[in-house]
Amino acid sequence: MKRKRWLLVVMFLWAGSLVSGGLMAQESGSGTSAKDVRGLSLSQAVMCEGIKDYAPVNKAVVFSMEIGKIYCFTSFDHVPQKTIVYHNWYRNDKLVTTKRLTLQPPQWSTFSSIQLREADKGPWRLEIKDKAKKVLRIVKFSVTD
Repeated sequence: MKRKRWLLVVMFLWAGSLVSGGLMAQESGSGTSAKDVRGLSLSQAVMCEGIKDYAPVNKAVVFSMEIGKIYCFTSFDHVPQKTIVYHNWYRNDKLVTTKRLTLQPPQWSTFSSIQLREADKGPWRLEIKDKAKKVLRIVKFSVTD
């Protein structure tokens, strides 16, 4: 009976990740990873106010215009070969910018950022995609006054 429940839970989670095209929640590096067919493994994707000593600073999902700049920090715990990923920044479901980032084996961390303007208030999402344009993770956040 326990095995049957476990199998149902695994199937539910797997189906949910297919429907959403990736994990839909803000991640804090809890060990959950997204793997593509080539073995690339995204272990952390967070929005933050800055980067210091190769780590995200002041992780959040709501940001004030006053900080001036927002970063998306991503960490890959398995990079089988040199490859690229994309950070696609969307405001109100409209693509604002795409950042192309290069990853090196065996593991790699990287980030992209945007400079905030008055018109940038509202809901945002950032899609992290592999070189085949497969969504590895979606991170949602907001910009306020």
